[in-house]
Amino acid sequence: MAKLSYKSYDDRELLQFMLCEDYAAYLEIYERYSRPLYMHACKKLNDRDEIKDLLQEVFAALWQNRASLSPASPLAAYLYATLRYRIIKLIAHKKVESLYFESLAVSNAHDNTTPDYLVREKEISQLIENEIIQLPEKMQEVFRMSRESHLSHKEIAQELGLSESTVKKHVNNALKVLRPKFGTLLSLVYFLLP
Repeated sequence: MAKLSYKSYDDRELLQFMLCEDYAAYLEIYERYSRPLYMHACKKLNDRDEIKDLLQEVFAALWQNRASLSPASPLAAYLYATLRYRIIKLIAHKKVESLYFESLAVSNAHDNTTPDYLVREKEISQLIENEIIQLPEKMQEVFRMSRESHLSHKEIAQELGLSESTVKKHVNNALKVLRPKFGTLLSLVYFLLP
């Protein structure tokens, strides 16, 4: 039996196939749009690795959110809007990170109790806290015990009645969620601040 070729299908038909869990249709959408999206992102960002990561996020979101899409939805518009949102979010994250590093530099030169420093520290801590509270409950609890209470995986496992490997998995999964959003900023907030 001949292999079905998706190249001749239009976006609407590919979306319809994708709604029926057709992964090959999804791959055709990727083939069709990854290069133009990459070129578009190059106009906004200079870092090729960041662009590749953003495209991976865009296409992962497409597959994960496929049930909420309508075949009548303009696919190109959805993909470009998703990419634009991710670029804006990345730029905003970089600005927050930059502000934080600036405040660290200033704090090394001055007393850490200046109002500006305290406001920035509070804002950054609040941004991170907002992301932590979105983690699943058990992951959040384990992460807080590890980073805020400075307990070892073994101590957390004993206290919660979990295996050490489960504790390690929770911490690693929390970091996988938080690192893309805050990068080294997360480490600085949890390890350098009092």
